[in-house]
Amino acid sequence: MYAVIRTGGKQYRVAPGDVVKVESLTAGDDGAVEFGEVLAFSKDSGSVVKPQSAKVLGTVVGNGRGDKILVFHFKRKKQYKKLQGHRQNYTQVRISEIQVDGNSYTA
Repeated sequence: MYAVIRTGGKQYRVAPGDVVKVESLTAGDDGAVEFGEVLAFSKDSGSVVKPQSAKVLGTVVGNGRGDKILVFHFKRKKQYKKLQGHRQNYTQVRISEIQVDGNSYTA
């Protein structure tokens, strides 16, 4: 069983017990995170439904920064070169529970 959630402009396929790296989030005092935008849910393999009311609950495992990505700008015949690096911040979240239409699914 899994759910498809949207956070940070991206979509993630999550199941209870998974650890996912998402865009930086602010968590509560106890590290709890709630994803309210659930796009799809599947209880059995091969059947995907759009739930009426659903949310995914998780806890923050840690924060970090991704690998460095090099951005290189180059204009030929103009002697123009520019190199810039970027590291994206992320938050690791462990999915603890999926609540769909009054039913709760845990790991």
